[in-house]
Amino acid sequence: MQHEIIIAGFGGQGVLSMGKILAYAGLMEDKEVSWFPSYGPEQRGGTANVTVILSDQRVSSPVLNEFDIAIVLNQPSLDKFENTVKPGGILIYDGNGINNPPKRKDIEIYQIDAMNIASTEGMAKTFNMIVLGGLLKVSPIVKLESVMAGLKKSLPERHHKLLPMNEKAIIRGMEIIHKQ
Repeated sequence: MQHEIIIAGFGGQGVLSMGKILAYAGLMEDKEVSWFPSYGPEQRGGTANVTVILSDQRVSSPVLNEFDIAIVLNQPSLDKFENTVKPGGILIYDGNGINNPPKRKDIEIYQIDAMNIASTEGMAKTFNMIVLGGLLKVSPIVKLESVMAGLKKSLPERHHKLLPMNEKAIIRGMEIIHKQ
């Protein structure tokens, strides 16, 4: 089985780290993995996206034009990547700042209000983990334990005290995602 995923949004939303944690989780499960980041010249506020491929077989190329799953966190990313989701694929979007929601009928569309939950529940630093939880609910491509191991590997040791908060955010994301 192979999952080709694009995660896109503004810099500073944790797009690249979400992809990195997903890739680490795949490695923990002995999957073949590709992590291919792309970002603009601005460190925060510019656009950023990452392609993650998780597979049971060798990954031939990290460069893709179509995806099984797209996670989009802003309107420019939705505009750019909605049409790149393969028919029958999944599109997950955060409703915050989306003026023109996705319209395709040949894919499964899920909304997650991660930004609102992150703000109202004091979880701003774990916004991306809320989104990742939503992904794992609709497509359990890796186990929560593997994500937590990947998170531990990617966080500096001085931040390991934040692991329980991140796990709580992932679980919260699983609870709030809903199909459109």
